[in-house]
Order: sequence, then structure tokens, then C-alpha cells
Amino acid sequence: MPYAVTSDKVRLYYEEVGQESKLGTPILFVHEFASDYRGWEPQLREFGKRYRCITYSARGYKPSDVPSDKSAYSYLHVMRDAVAVLDHLKIDKAHIVGLSMGAYTSLQVALNHPGRARSITLAGIGSGSERWYTQDFRKHSRAIADQYEREGAEAVANTYGVGPSRIPFELKDPRGFAEFKRQLAEHDAAGAGNTSRGFQGARPSLYDFAAEIRKLTVPALIVVGDEDDRCIEPSLFLKATIPASGLVMFPKTGHAVNLEEPDLFNRLLGEFLTRADAGRWRLRDPRTLATQAAPLPWNS
Repeated sequence: MPYAVTSDKVRLYYEEVGQESKLGTPILFVHEFASDYRGWEPQLREFGKRYRCITYSARGYKPSDVPSDKSAYSYLHVMRDAVAVLDHLKIDKAHIVGLSMGAYTSLQVALNHPGRARSITLAGIGSGSERWYTQDFRKHSRAIADQYEREGAEAVANTYGVGPSRIPFELKDPRGFAEFKRQLAEHDAAGAGNTSRGFQGARPSLYDFAAEIRKLTVPALIVVGDEDDRCIEPSLFLKATIPASGLVMFPKTGHAVNLEEPDLFNRLLGEFLTRADAGRWRLRDPRTLATQAAPLPWNS
């Protein structure tokens, strides 16, 4: 089994498909909290036809290692792991595509290692970033960690796995949702619990990085479902803050946008990557900005 090894000696399992070509930059897919490397299968099947594509399981998600040290699950550890995968594969620069936890990680790579990201795709990003909700989100994440440790992954799949932002997936695609829920129930309880407490429950709000985000020049595609309530405001914040960003909202769609609407997601992502590689995804023209803007919730 192929593994990349991080600076703190954690082995990360990865899979890749497709071949690198002069026409397309490699793509690194970074999964969400409730998924693992398998959560990008619809994208690997499509983009592997014309790109070199890599997906991996984060630390704590088997077949990757599950560190016993609970302090080894911070957002900075997870961000460095994404870079470690690129380093291991000798990829200087990649399109980094992330969902939720993976989108937060993709943004952190762009902020901390800007030369490694040809573009970033931020899907379902920002849960817990809203100022009024951050503390409740952290408390909820710690409670999920406690449930993992007390009852195991199957119990979490039957509670967290059927939360409000997951229901649109179940209604739309029962078979696909059943596969997602089954995979969630297979997660390592210790690794997922540590991730929920260390990453989900301790990461800063996206709004804390506003000054740094405004300096980004990397092309960015922001994707959110219109029934993924806690990610809508953060997505609007990122659209207003990342200079070279575009925002798309999927109708009647929840959190797992790439699985709920794989055809739509793949089509829009493909167009974005093509334009980014061609240098045609540009910074926002100042002439498009309103002269008087309404007060924004993340500034209050």
C-alpha cells in the first residue's frame, strides 16, 4: 500500500489515477471530516481521464496511521499533511480541491504555502466560522468526540451522519447516501474522535484570517449547497475576501456537494481548472465593486 510520511512520522495512505500532462496541473483531493479517501471517487473517475489525481486519508483515518497523541490533530498538522503528500509525490504545485475539513485545509495550504497551490476549490467550507455560532460548534465537536470514544463510529454514523445538512443527500440519492453512511461507520473511533476534538473543535474561525485571505492571488472556486445552512455565510465571506474567487450555490443541496451532485460539480470544477491553468481566472476587476456596501455580518 502506498504511503507518504509526514515530518512527525505519520504515514498517510494515498491513491492516484491518471497521468501528469503538459496541459493540466495535478489535482490533490482533500476529504471532509465525515469521509476519507473514498469520498472523491466520482471525481477520480472523471478527472483521472485527463489529469493526474491524488486522494488520501487524513491522519486518524485508516488505512493512514492513527496517532495516539491527541495533540497531533490540530489544523496545522492536517495542513502540513497535505503538503507532505505533495512532497512525497514530488509535485511542486497542484490544484487543491477540498470539501469541508478538506476545504479549510486547502485554504490553509494556500495561506501558508502559496507556491504549492495552482488553484483552490473550497466546497462546503466554514462550519463553525459564524461569530455567533463558533463556541457552540466547538462544544458540539467535543461532544461528537466523546460519543466516538464512548459508543464508537457506528453510533456517530446514526446521529451526526444524518444531521440536517446530510438529509438532502439521503432524499436525493438513497443509495449513494447509504454508501456514505456505511463508510462513516467504518472509521476508526479514536482517530475520528481526536480529529473532532483537535481539528473541528479547536480550529480558528475563517474570519480570523481575513487580513491574510485578502492578500491571496490564487484562483479560488467556492461551492456551497443552499441547504447547507452553516456554510452559506462563510462562503459569502470568502467570495467578498478572496480577490480571485468565484462562488456557485447548488440548489436543493446539502453539505456533500461533490457526492450529491457529482455531474454538476465535475462540470463546474472542470471549467474552473481549465481557466485557472490557462491564466483566465483573474482577480476581480475593481469596477465590479459596489460603491456603497451594506454592513457584513462577519465584520460585526
